[in-house]
Amino acid sequence: MDVVTLSRLQFAITIGFHFLFVPLTLGLVILVAIMETLYVKTNEIMYKKMAKFWGKLFIINFALGVVTGITMEFQFGTNWSEYSKYVGDIFGAPLAIEATVAFFLESTFLGVWIYGWDRLSKKLHAFAIWMVALGTNLSAVWIIIANGWMQHPVGYVLRNGRAELVDFMAVVTNKYAWLMFFHTVLSGYVLSAFFVLGISAYHLLRHQHLDFFKKSFRIALIFAIFSSIGVAVLGDLNGSNVADVQPAKFAAMESIWETQQGAPMYLLQIPDEKNEGNRIETLGIPKLTSFLAFKDPNATIKGLKDFPLEERPPVNLTFYAFRIMVGLGVYFILMSFIGWYLQRKNKLLDSRLYLKMMLYSIPLPYIAINLGWVVAEVGRQPWIVYGLMKTADAVSPIPASNVLTTLIGVVVFYTILIVADLYLLVKYAKMGPDFEKPTKIHIDQSPGFQA
Repeated sequence: MDVVTLSRLQFAITIGFHFLFVPLTLGLVILVAIMETLYVKTNEIMYKKMAKFWGKLFIINFALGVVTGITMEFQFGTNWSEYSKYVGDIFGAPLAIEATVAFFLESTFLGVWIYGWDRLSKKLHAFAIWMVALGTNLSAVWIIIANGWMQHPVGYVLRNGRAELVDFMAVVTNKYAWLMFFHTVLSGYVLSAFFVLGISAYHLLRHQHLDFFKKSFRIALIFAIFSSIGVAVLGDLNGSNVADVQPAKFAAMESIWETQQGAPMYLLQIPDEKNEGNRIETLGIPKLTSFLAFKDPNATIKGLKDFPLEERPPVNLTFYAFRIMVGLGVYFILMSFIGWYLQRKNKLLDSRLYLKMMLYSIPLPYIAINLGWVVAEVGRQPWIVYGLMKTADAVSPIPASNVLTTLIGVVVFYTILIVADLYLLVKYAKMGPDFEKPTKIHIDQSPGFQA
């Protein structure tokens, strides 16, 4: 493989591993903050135990996630130096703000929260975890502002052979970035909710700590309902924005080859990238794609054949990643409302099939989120900055063997971190709120909970 392919692969693996930690951090800290706020308001010790239990899992994930994020940013200098030279004046600003403001805010108050139990007043201690939540989500703001600029570059001029920043507020208020931010963050909230729901389901199936995990389940379920609906709404808005700003990506997402007015949506569709068409195209809903893209059923959708071959994104990967992501999003909404119904009818503990499904659904939001990033990043190709700089022009002038060596190191190191994260999360999740191993029961009563 050449240096471009290896560098892309290394960055994809790095960010893929990193994003196994980030979304849980984004949402779980808010759930912990809600639980501690309930403790402050009600003085009920159960909510304090909940904040400590779920907070411990948050800390494990946060600590290991920080390590995976550091190497990612170094790659802009090692593997992507031409990119950094060309657009570093713009791209570097939001990343610098994230590191010097948001990260220090969250890490400082996290230390206060960890060591402040029974040393600070209840209100001040709860304030600390809300500051951690603010800092964590502010980190996402600045990182996605940087990525949003790559998707839709604004506020710059080409001067002295490079892109230079002339309007910082245009970068900060970039519509593409903010739609990405809310869609991504809400996806993290869904993941965190299903993480709490799944672990709670594990204990409810075993009739362990029932009051504790019924309350945890209820709080996470409300969080899941609102966030999963929010993801769908923001996904629709983001899709319309993609159709407007990145029409080639949108055409790949929907596997549309011919430019057409009033484009239908096919429920069953199989792309044939080699022959520039679709093998199967059936069960069409007239004009739905045009309506979803531009809120106009007669809008024209530009087909892939009207883009130069060298400027088309990989269709199969973009198309299937998008379809599976949407399908999982529908599943999350459905499962959230089923849980709400069962709780309302007081049938949750009797619904063992549903609880088992929630337990085994824990990995699904991780898959959905990473598929979303596949759509965002693969669908942008061959551009690293859309319409401005191609990926092939952005790599460092280094031997491919150098990248291959570090790629192997990254895979080995990150695999160790993921295994450690899974081991610790599973260990403490199974122990329950007292961090003691629960009483063993007959294996037939257990669906299992393995890393």
